[in-house]
Amino acid sequence: MTPNPAMLEVRGLRQVFGGRTVLDLPEWTVARGEACLVLGPSGSGKSTLLNAIAGLATPTAGTVRVDGESMTDLAPAARDRLRARRIGLVLQTLHLIGVASVRDNLRLAQRLAGLPPDEARLAEVLEGLGIAALADAKARDLSVGEAQRVAIARAVVNRPPLLLADEPTSALDDASCALALDLLLAQARACGATLVVATHDQRVRERFDRRLDL
Repeated sequence: MTPNPAMLEVRGLRQVFGGRTVLDLPEWTVARGEACLVLGPSGSGKSTLLNAIAGLATPTAGTVRVDGESMTDLAPAARDRLRARRIGLVLQTLHLIGVASVRDNLRLAQRLAGLPPDEARLAEVLEGLGIAALADAKARDLSVGEAQRVAIARAVVNRPPLLLADEPTSALDDASCALALDLLLAQARACGATLVVATHDQRVRERFDRRLDL
């Protein structure tokens, strides 16, 4: 049997809130290892799409398959397990645990995925993102740019096959925007991960060969 080459498959996806259709995507496929941009104005359904892919929300209709598994058909607990093991998330709100150290935020990601502690992997990721010196710092004491790097580190520490980033550059100046994209693309390549970035930030469009316009 030939393996499915697609990492992400969306079919007939619709999301309706309060009688208003906020997302209508008949078909969309992203190959393994591909980097794809989801571009559109605020309110176009970008975050809704990423939430459906990650299993954080149940769509009104349609199916989402991640790494060959139907995210939309799984029970909530199974969705949580699939997300923890196979999806790395960088959300608009970073959701770092402020009272915990940078290292402990990454350890928690390993634990939630049911993986054994891997201090070598933590050190490798922090070094690769240039934040090894911050390993013992509390997340609440980080700058915006430092916190964003930690969020990327947490997303990739388990080597997920799929990496999702929601508006990772919209609040950044041009130099920080370019750096954030460099880090995301480099970390996705290092993990062999499929990368999907959703944004309204037009500055990033030239960095991606593949684009979905919403």
